[in-house]
Amino acid sequence: MGTKERGPLTEPMFYVLMSFLQQEMCGIEITEFVSQKTGGRVVLGPGTLYTLLGKFQEEHLIEETQVEGRKRTYRLTEKGREVYLAELERLRTCVRDGEEALL
Repeated sequence: MGTKERGPLTEPMFYVLMSFLQQEMCGIEITEFVSQKTGGRVVLGPGTLYTLLGKFQEEHLIEETQVEGRKRTYRLTEKGREVYLAELERLRTCVRDGEEALL
């Protein structure tokens, strides 16, 4: 099977990956980080969050580090950091192009 090229990250995907840049986190911590970072603009419901976490695990962007009952803790992998940085650069380019278009 061929490898599918990853497209741009959605806003929730971007912030979930961002949440792991400094430390390992569980679902509640991720949700709180995203809400605080975006001033409540991005809301992660449980369905969205756990779908993203599963997808990111399948793509080896994050890995599970600890399980305590139902609480699962995850961390960013090197591949996840690379995907996050590539998206950050894509967004910078979009903003730069948009600002130049205004001139």
